[in-house]
Amino acid sequence: MSCSRSASTRQMAEVLQQIHQESQVRDNFFAPEAKVRFYDSLVLVATSEQQKITNHYFKGYFLLQAGEAEQAIEIYKDLLARMNPDEKEAYRLVNLYLGVAYLRLGEQVNCVSNKTSESCIFPIAGTGIHTENSGSQNAIHHFEAALQLDLNDLEVRWLLNIAYMTLGQYPGKVPTEFLIPGLDTASERQVNPFQEISGLLDMTIRDMSGGVIVDDFNQDGTLDIVTSAWGLDEPMKFWINKGDGTFEDASEKSNLGLLTGGLNMMQTDYNNDGLLDIFVLRGGWMSRYGRQPNSLLRNNGDGTFSDVTFESGMVSYIPTQTATWNDFNNDGWLDVFIGNETNQDVYPCELYINQKDGTFLNLANESGAGIIDYVKGVSSGDFNNDGWQDIFISTMNRKSYLLKNNGLEHGQLSFQDVTSEAGLDLVTSKTFPTWFWDYNNDGLLDIFLCGYEFEKSLGYYEAAEKLGLPMREELQMKLFRNNGDGTFTNVAREVGLNRVVIAMGSNFGDFDYDGNLDFYLGTGNPETKSIIPNRLFKNEGGMFYDVTAAARVGHLQKGHAVAFADLDYDGDQDIFAQVGGSFKGESFQNSFYLNPGQGGNNWIGVRLEGVKSNKPGIGSRIKVTVTEDGKERVIHRDLSSGGSFGASPLMAQIGIGKATKIDRIQVIWAGSNTIQTFTEVSPNQFIKIQEDNPEIISLPYKRISFVKEPNLNP
Repeated sequence: MSCSRSASTRQMAEVLQQIHQESQVRDNFFAPEAKVRFYDSLVLVATSEQQKITNHYFKGYFLLQAGEAEQAIEIYKDLLARMNPDEKEAYRLVNLYLGVAYLRLGEQVNCVSNKTSESCIFPIAGTGIHTENSGSQNAIHHFEAALQLDLNDLEVRWLLNIAYMTLGQYPGKVPTEFLIPGLDTASERQVNPFQEISGLLDMTIRDMSGGVIVDDFNQDGTLDIVTSAWGLDEPMKFWINKGDGTFEDASEKSNLGLLTGGLNMMQTDYNNDGLLDIFVLRGGWMSRYGRQPNSLLRNNGDGTFSDVTFESGMVSYIPTQTATWNDFNNDGWLDVFIGNETNQDVYPCELYINQKDGTFLNLANESGAGIIDYVKGVSSGDFNNDGWQDIFISTMNRKSYLLKNNGLEHGQLSFQDVTSEAGLDLVTSKTFPTWFWDYNNDGLLDIFLCGYEFEKSLGYYEAAEKLGLPMREELQMKLFRNNGDGTFTNVAREVGLNRVVIAMGSNFGDFDYDGNLDFYLGTGNPETKSIIPNRLFKNEGGMFYDVTAAARVGHLQKGHAVAFADLDYDGDQDIFAQVGGSFKGESFQNSFYLNPGQGGNNWIGVRLEGVKSNKPGIGSRIKVTVTEDGKERVIHRDLSSGGSFGASPLMAQIGIGKATKIDRIQVIWAGSNTIQTFTEVSPNQFIKIQEDNPEIISLPYKRISFVKEPNLNP
């Protein structure tokens, strides 16, 4: 059996390596090494000085993408010496990218090779200030030269201010005409700062953009971490939580290290055996070079995983990075909807229905779910409370889709596009992160949607926000409140989310356990010169506040998959974020933000175990009723791994604020629609609720200390 398991995994590994080798060509946007070789050859045959300058310029650009900052610097320095300063636009661009190359080199020396807990955390302060400062000093010189040629370039102005900040010279040393004031101002609300501890745990392997799952894969009662990176030469990583404040790298012995690629992934239990499996998504953004198979990885229960994609009937060579698992036909088994990317070629979305024997059948077209669009984010949930799981889709084509699940019609699962009727056809910008959630605890699932429209560079938007410049409303984040009648209203302005944040990575949780769902956005994107902070927003009774600076979680590198999880079981949610860009030159260490506690709110952690429903209880609804400050309060949660880019544990971690006891916990099981109610439950504990079991099971999870307290005794 072990041989066949290994054989199926190695078969997928070989397929992926073959695809990787074939994709290393210069017309692949994401193959900078091939482009370097191409422009190198053009340099050798160039017959005019202008041709030589042009080819060297592009060679330097792609060297920067490939992670060869020092080589790029030498090329750009030589170009400046040879160019005519009167050719202002060309001269400006070379100064700009020379500045970027120096800034990236400074990051490599200070933030990668000599990483601290504050490295690249915005606003940069403390040990985040560069000790080796030549990179930023040179970057400042060239950014200022570029600005002299275009005083209105807000992106370069933003980069200049960041460079000064890395030297501890913001705002005092920034020239007045280039200063962006307020970059170091306090957050809108004060919270206790998180501590970034990945370096302390020796989890500092550098990756490009990719996925993350935090959950208990070996059923030992602790939360493990799985990461992926999208390059087909980058293996998956599996970190087993040892429960003693350390993690073991089990990538090789688990077989996960054999597999490469994966821009996103999530956990599931496709065979209802109680063991969490993994679904890996590949090929997103890459058009025809994204014809890469996804992977369904079975958890064998012995510490290993097997790739069962081919035998499951789920193999398809289609670019994607987004999917959602749920029981769409209410048969007690998890199905999966995959949002595919139609760009140059047509790739309909897929809906794989679980056949309960380890295989799946794609019924997207028959069910009405075969949407054809450039899909970037999908989420599932029961928005109209009819007992059937619906689907929401975001795209790069300035359109979104709400697919209402009409259940079984003549034995066939049927979805209906109700986007227009729901008032969601007003989306007119490119969008990416999305999710269903109940942000206002009214028992109705709302929809969050984040923009991904590039009218300007990302640095422009960061600078423009601080300078108070107007920005088009359609580019702002959107929060569609469920009106309870099948329609939604965008209330972003009313709740404080009417601002432009361009993001990829995304997830939500309740980091202060006040019972209101917060969210974290990773600002990943392919632009080499994009250096902007990831953002954390705190929900206070339905109003949102940016607390990035106070929480010290505003990493400046490319943020991707995000997970909220109480990894140390101390009664607050930590944040794990996969960090890294689209190219080797922007690879970075992942971030593990340890939450120090946020005011002593109470909570309950709930694992579900379905019997008639799917085993992990995905899609089930948990309703917690408490008495807080003498008033009854109801908190609603739908069980899922969260947002569309990153996977939190399939354990509901529910804050109850200052309430000291839980009056009732009600579970409405997805699929079976069984209702169970438990009364007088003690808070601040982890429990398991089994379908049809009238007794709550206590889970004896023990607190873990990842950061050792200093020994003050001599």
